[in-house]
Amino acid sequence: MMKIQVLSLIAALLVATGSGCTDKKEVNDYASFVNPLIGSGGHGHVFVGASVPHGMIQLGPNNNSIGWEWCSGYHASDSTIIGFAHTHLSGTGIADLGDIIFMPVTGVSVGDGYLADEEYVSAFSKSSECAVPGYYSVILERTGIKAELTATDRVGYHRYTYPGAIGAKLVIDLENGAKSINSRKGVTGSDIEVIDSVTIRGYRNSDEWASDHKVFFCTTFSHPILSCDIFHDGDASKALLDFGKIDGPLEVRTGISYTSQGGAETNLKAEGLMNDFDSVRAASYSRWNDALSVIDFEAPDETKHIFYTALYHTMIAPSLFADADLSYRGADGNIYKAGDFTPYTVFSLWDTYRAVHPLYTLIDPHVSDYVNSLIDISARQKALPVWHLVGNETNCMVGLHSVPVIVDACLKNIPEIDIEAAYREVARIDSMPSAGLDYVRSIGYIPADKVPWSVARGLEYCIDYYSAARMAEALDRADDYERYIAHAGDYRHYFDSITGFMRGKMSDGTRRIDFDPSYSLHMEDDYVEGNAWQYTWLVPHDPEGLISLMGGQERFESKLDSLFTVSSELNEGASADITGMIGQYAHGNEPGHHIIYLYSYIGRNDKMADRLRQVYDSFYTIGADGLIGNEDCGQMSAWYIFSTLGFYPVNPVDGTFVLGSPLAERATLRLINGKEFTVVAHNNSESNRYIGAVTLNGKPYNNSVIHYDDIMAGGTLELEMTAKK
Repeated sequence: MMKIQVLSLIAALLVATGSGCTDKKEVNDYASFVNPLIGSGGHGHVFVGASVPHGMIQLGPNNNSIGWEWCSGYHASDSTIIGFAHTHLSGTGIADLGDIIFMPVTGVSVGDGYLADEEYVSAFSKSSECAVPGYYSVILERTGIKAELTATDRVGYHRYTYPGAIGAKLVIDLENGAKSINSRKGVTGSDIEVIDSVTIRGYRNSDEWASDHKVFFCTTFSHPILSCDIFHDGDASKALLDFGKIDGPLEVRTGISYTSQGGAETNLKAEGLMNDFDSVRAASYSRWNDALSVIDFEAPDETKHIFYTALYHTMIAPSLFADADLSYRGADGNIYKAGDFTPYTVFSLWDTYRAVHPLYTLIDPHVSDYVNSLIDISARQKALPVWHLVGNETNCMVGLHSVPVIVDACLKNIPEIDIEAAYREVARIDSMPSAGLDYVRSIGYIPADKVPWSVARGLEYCIDYYSAARMAEALDRADDYERYIAHAGDYRHYFDSITGFMRGKMSDGTRRIDFDPSYSLHMEDDYVEGNAWQYTWLVPHDPEGLISLMGGQERFESKLDSLFTVSSELNEGASADITGMIGQYAHGNEPGHHIIYLYSYIGRNDKMADRLRQVYDSFYTIGADGLIGNEDCGQMSAWYIFSTLGFYPVNPVDGTFVLGSPLAERATLRLINGKEFTVVAHNNSESNRYIGAVTLNGKPYNNSVIHYDDIMAGGTLELEMTAKK
């Protein structure tokens, strides 16, 4: 009992640290329920710092540590800061960005003609941190300086308060970025230039996850620069600016751009010269509050903290990629000016096609910009986006999941998307040559002895082909439809009826022999970030076909039950991404996010509800480790948002949502078409977790799914919750 009380106190303190920095709580102050520190520990990898919804700027602290847990630049276990960077990723499993680092200092030593990291890195106390939407502050123990950060779309605002009458200095660090074991060459070019007594500019090029990453900046200061020492070490640059003894804080405004130096100056002029720090902080918070107001979610306070923090996490990426004048760097490396859409970047598609993008089609008015960005990327790089990052194709993970994202938006008639242009890019699935697709087209499956991750790739491609087929059908492309829908069923090639698992198939048609699912082998040869237990269920576009393949509902149910009851033990060398275990169900990674909802397809909604509640209770909390796996640009959170509302998109492109077991007592979605859709869960409680009866707009609704068109029509879905299974 004492342990539970202590853990509850720690969690409460974390919430206080995150959301207790606002002056007061207003009516409908949705942002006050956000704690940006949730998910900053464990494997969450979330961004901590100041931003606005989907802004270009993510201004926050970089720890001084190196490793997988620091992919966002920050981890709750760390108490060091090397500086405050203007760009960050949130929740990814590979590091990049962390660009353009500023660090306020007092006295520093410059040895051997260069400014070493250890001369300015500082410890800090967690108790001195304040993190709320749009604002971050901390006191640096080395110097006693209070650092405060806020942001507009393209400009980072800093306010540094130096103690006493001490001299004010600032380090500009263009050497360090996101520190990770995954980094490649790092910085490949950089420079800093003093323009006048209050203005500097520069750039940083790097080869990390994005192999050709270019970012430019322009900065103005509230006090004149008395001296500036610039240091170069190969391609890396640093500067030490001295402002002398100053009255009041040093305020710093930095515009960034992915196009050019002129673009950074344009952005600074557009967003950086009009307001003081406090007014920008207030405006940033207001923007977050407005963005979060798209869902009015009623539940106990702890659940609301988790819910609105999850919603916040879905609104960091995709991030703006265009300057204020809509200039942007195309996927071919050239600079363009957008005409009829606003370009965005950071598309973690292997993760986000499952629930994040379907969520956007309900509540995000910029969904057409995201889709048009993908169409533009595909057209310019002449290949469908896989995982696109600041103008670079990383080709990370498996599948071509820009296809379901584009198709889902088109089938839902999201306005301002050129359907024919969209289909031209979707049809590139016919010609893309790499990663096993040539085998799919010729023999229907990917041979395990020819291409790594064959099962994972093959199953994901089936979802992409199904998506393409749905769009071809809508456009009356009969030949395309027949070809695509046939490949959508290729998952049958991977199913081994003897073992009951999706299993590697060799080029001669035999099965891989070194296979023993009873020991939960993580065979990276055939799977990626998972094993046969998890990937066997990856047929979200055809659950009925999978049920038939497994021998009918009874055998399917028995197999599905066993997923949650077998040993959670993993073999040595298994991926660190396999987390959040219930048996061999792994909630901490995306391929399994639809699995619990498969119970609905065999009429066992009671078992579905039990497992959903187990996940809510076990894997989403208000602590720093409140996310059980990588956030992955919003997917871990989107699962929670949908599920606690009471429905989830098992099939990411057919416009249906499976009814589950809500945590909301009442929730209203303010939809992108201006209408409202309300879910009411009567008598909802821990014991009353099962849906007994459903009405839609006052009429009995005898269906286990609800359709997108029904939601977008507005109205009220009422769920009578019961303890009776």
